[in-house]
Amino acid sequence: MGIAGGAAGDALAEGRPRTVTQPAVDAEAERLRRGLIALRQDLHRHPEAPGQERRTAGVVARQLRVAGLDVVTGVGGHGVVGVLRGARPGRTIAYRADMDAVPPQDIVGGGPATAHVCGHDLHTTIALGVAHVLARLRRRLSGTAVFLFQPAEEALAGARAMIDAGVLERTRVEEIHALHCGPFPVGQFAVTPGYGLPGQDHAQVTITGPDAPGTARRLAAAIGALATVTPPQTPADLERMVADVRTPHGPLNRFVAVRARVQDATVSVSSRCWPQERYPEVRAGIRRLAASYAGATVSFPTDPFPAMVCPERDARALAHHLRRALGRDAVTELHAAFPFNGEDFALYLDRVPGTYTFLGVRAPHSPITTCFPHYPDFAPDERAIGIGVRAMAGWIAQRTASASH
Repeated sequence: MGIAGGAAGDALAEGRPRTVTQPAVDAEAERLRRGLIALRQDLHRHPEAPGQERRTAGVVARQLRVAGLDVVTGVGGHGVVGVLRGARPGRTIAYRADMDAVPPQDIVGGGPATAHVCGHDLHTTIALGVAHVLARLRRRLSGTAVFLFQPAEEALAGARAMIDAGVLERTRVEEIHALHCGPFPVGQFAVTPGYGLPGQDHAQVTITGPDAPGTARRLAAAIGALATVTPPQTPADLERMVADVRTPHGPLNRFVAVRARVQDATVSVSSRCWPQERYPEVRAGIRRLAASYAGATVSFPTDPFPAMVCPERDARALAHHLRRALGRDAVTELHAAFPFNGEDFALYLDRVPGTYTFLGVRAPHSPITTCFPHYPDFAPDERAIGIGVRAMAGWIAQRTASASH
């Protein structure tokens, strides 16, 4: 399946700008719009679980080769890397898209099968659109754009695998950027200066002695009470959470989220907190509670998975670009992190600066569950695809041409 929509527009006619301009990006994105929607629908019909993205990776690699990029496959599993070198000198900037779908156990309420209910089919489609747009404008493009199509984000494994495969070092990436579908009006971008998404920690408490299962249940309830926030149960709860993350110094400025599950005489604990410096405090609380129960042994099998914290300067620079390109109303700002979501994009931002921005996909008058990731009725407004392509193609072109800071 191809997404080309008309002849490429990069012939440098007399008087035509010799840099990538937003009007040129917009024109190319519009030519690709219908093909990109068809591509997203194809990916949506063929969801693949984390680590099993063979078909999706094949589609991605073919599209990148059609666009004229240098392509490497099999990076960190089914990861795909596409490199687009502009005709003019500049910087090397990466754009990342995740390809996997959500397995049944991670769909809210459970699901019958793996499904694209987190928007990764849109993320992949938008990244391919950006690659095609910039490839069409290659003779005006400064620097190098590197496209990372990542497997296994839902398992928090794909970023680590691609990094361990040396993708950042080999491409000499100076920055990295990404979009994620979010519960905002279609086409609105939510930037995250100084915020992002929490990491995650895990503990296991083993109980021995008389009535171990009963003791485990009581201990699980006590550990769960360490939480300062509880998962949303209703659409109204989701609406309130979306409002809270946009509130300066609001109720989600600091939080602890805890889930404690019991199986026989074992309590499995997962926790998220903001800021991430609170993990020692949460661990101490779990140890203290376990110590009050005879026969309880606590272990923390790994260090906490890091929070994703977006550099403030880069996020504000992106907000400025988006307002110029799409209008002042196109941007909102988050002042807190969503408590119950995580992202392995954190591992990239631990190594290079960049941005992670939510792209609104909520159709007018639609229930909030249709735009909130992992809900079974997730149904993003496909108009967001073209808007995302316009925004990110212009942004990447600006960053490859900009002076380093």
